[in-house]
Amino acid sequence: MRRHCSTARAGKRELSAERRRQSGRQCYNLDVIAKHLHTLELPKILDRLATYCSFSASAALARALEPATDPVEVERRLAETTEARDVLGKNDQLGIGGARDVREAARLAARGGVLEPQALLEIRDTLLSGRNIQRALSRLGEPHPHLTAIVHAIEPNGALIAEIDRCIDDRGEVRDTASPDLAAIRRAVRTAHDRLLAKLQRMVSDLSNAPYLQEALITQRNGRYVIPVKADFKGRIPGIVHDQSASGMTLFIEPLATLELNNEWRELQLAEAREVRRVLTALSGWVGAEADSITRTVEAIARFDLALAKAKYAEATRSVKPQIDNRRGTDGQGDRPHEGESGLSGPRITILQARHPLLNPDAVTPIDVMLPEGVRILVITGPNTGGKTVALKTIGLLALMAQCGLHIPCAQARLPVFEAVYADIGDEQSIEQSLSTFSAHLTNLRGFLERVNERALVLLDELGAGTDPAEGAALARAILEHLLQTGAVCVVATHYPELKAWASLTPGAANANVAFDYETLRPLYQLSIGLPGRSNAFAIAQRLGMPEAIVSAARRYLDANVARAEDMLAEIARLQQQTERALEAARKSQREAEANAERIRARLNAIEDERKAVIAQAREEARRETEQLRAEVRRLHNRIVAAGGPLDEVKRIKQAVEQLAEAAAARAPQPAPREPLRKDAIQAGDTVRIRSLGVTAEVNAVDGEEADVQIGRMHTRVRLNDLERISAGELLHKTQREARDEVVSLPRVPPPPLELDLRGLTTEEGVARVQDYLDRAARAGLPFVRLIHGKGTGVLRRAIRDAIKADPAVQSFETGLEGEGGDGVTVVRLKAM
Repeated sequence: MRRHCSTARAGKRELSAERRRQSGRQCYNLDVIAKHLHTLELPKILDRLATYCSFSASAALARALEPATDPVEVERRLAETTEARDVLGKNDQLGIGGARDVREAARLAARGGVLEPQALLEIRDTLLSGRNIQRALSRLGEPHPHLTAIVHAIEPNGALIAEIDRCIDDRGEVRDTASPDLAAIRRAVRTAHDRLLAKLQRMVSDLSNAPYLQEALITQRNGRYVIPVKADFKGRIPGIVHDQSASGMTLFIEPLATLELNNEWRELQLAEAREVRRVLTALSGWVGAEADSITRTVEAIARFDLALAKAKYAEATRSVKPQIDNRRGTDGQGDRPHEGESGLSGPRITILQARHPLLNPDAVTPIDVMLPEGVRILVITGPNTGGKTVALKTIGLLALMAQCGLHIPCAQARLPVFEAVYADIGDEQSIEQSLSTFSAHLTNLRGFLERVNERALVLLDELGAGTDPAEGAALARAILEHLLQTGAVCVVATHYPELKAWASLTPGAANANVAFDYETLRPLYQLSIGLPGRSNAFAIAQRLGMPEAIVSAARRYLDANVARAEDMLAEIARLQQQTERALEAARKSQREAEANAERIRARLNAIEDERKAVIAQAREEARRETEQLRAEVRRLHNRIVAAGGPLDEVKRIKQAVEQLAEAAAARAPQPAPREPLRKDAIQAGDTVRIRSLGVTAEVNAVDGEEADVQIGRMHTRVRLNDLERISAGELLHKTQREARDEVVSLPRVPPPPLELDLRGLTTEEGVARVQDYLDRAARAGLPFVRLIHGKGTGVLRRAIRDAIKADPAVQSFETGLEGEGGDGVTVVRLKAM
């Protein structure tokens, strides 16, 4: 707890200025001490929230969260979480990228410090992340006003990003281009280095030096290049000894011949370091000048990342946004109740299917907490280990989470905004402080009873326990009456029957019980409002193995009236459990019916998609067939024109094909009518038949008992009982039938002979005869023909072959074989039609 408090204080110091800038007012802090926060385990929740943050600044914000007490501020925080969940739902990769908490580096630069290249790269990456966040949020399109307000505070500083990127590469090295002087120095460094190594290489490669060298290599010692010389020959190669081997057999000598080159190279290295330092100093000065801007950017990124973390935590815990009840007190102005009043008109608490967020969600039993209008005190009774304490902690913790801006793990919730939350839960006896359980509880109560008002939530566990039962019950009743007069909302767990009776008879108070299974004698960990519970001490003792004789004797010692009252409560509880089981069975049946209806709707949608796909496929097939017919007509047209023949037949064919194309494009498939479906099965997009008109239409929308349908270009409204839905199978059958039944029959052409004798004809007559003959042969499907033109002077042969080359029906031709007539015959191979 101390660690949490110190962390929270540190986070508050760093972020308080940012909070004031963003909220425009002083941050509202809950009037509780760390002890109550610790009791309700809020620090554990915040630690878990911090694990969903992406960098240290947002994690510190998470751990420093405090419940707000201004309803407007609570609504703003919850809206941030809601918007973040929506944003992540649309882009689950959205994050802060490479952002880091660089505020300390910026402050160091502002004080005149010089930043290392890695720190400058982190500043660049953080500014880049801020710019990317702004762009990503703007690309989502839909408004997210609270997140937009956060990222609006980001100041990317593009000029600083560009300058750091220009001067430092991604490895953290200062680039040559950072300054002209640095580029020149590094060129000189490379030149001096190359000269130095070349000189040393010549020395180690010189055969005259080989006997003196331990190895023919060049190495470094103390930043200077040296060669390994045998200790016995150190005078053979004059130079400076920089080091020796562990055995003393090798000396690492810098030859005098390379001393100046080594000095030059080292001086240039020092000049390079000075220039790099100058570049870093300049960049650090720029960062220092922008330190405030960088700090604001980091804090804005941290707030954005915190919103994302709250959204991720809400998804992980299956949480919902609670509704906030803004009513404050009996007069609506936040005043204390008037004299003699009990604050009965205060805000309601409704939490359905609430789960304690620190318990295993798959194992915990959800509870329902519903304080009716006017109820301020809820007295929970029931057996030990029945879940009373968990119920108290769940109520308090969910209230604190909501006021921190966190969605809470439940199905539905409506909560007021509390100004203070006080919890006295658990056994806090202390031997060191000489405090018994009773004294520890009273000490804790004394610390906050005088500060309770109508905007407080008070949670009390085992009120008045640890002392004489009669006196403890009396003291507990007096405390509850005091709390009722203050108007505070109070939830108390107790075993005192006197408090059950008091809650039943007192306006503003109500009983609740934790359910108990009287068949298995085990608690059910369910909270029921309206009836007091039984402690079930006898049943629990029996289940734990207490001898039956002792349990029976204890029953006899119990007051008869109390026993009868307990038996009546047990019977009422049993009937209530039966009713709840029946209700749960009815709800289960309803859920199953809804699931079946959803499956049927999904199947109908799939059938509709299939129907549309079948229609599209049939239309595409009809279109392709029509295009093939048109291509055929164009080919025939070209050949007849080339042959000089009549065009009447081709025109007739072309007209028929065009009519077919127009019919296929304009006519939608008209399936046969079928038996009408139930009217609730007709949905938008269905193809239906209007029985009264005998026409087919497309459903645009269904509204009550009528549907908006489209017949061609006309819209009209028709009653659902006048519509028949047409199935996909009927559409497919009709579409395929209409697309394929209409064909164009080309006139059959009688096949010509396989040979055409052209001898004795003039060139013009021969060419005309050949063109007509080839056209008829191609239409008849002949694979080849022979043209007999004779040898003669070759004029007729050349003219015929020129005509053959231009004929589109010809695949190839060749001179006949010797047995076929040789040069006097041309064999023509025709294309397949």
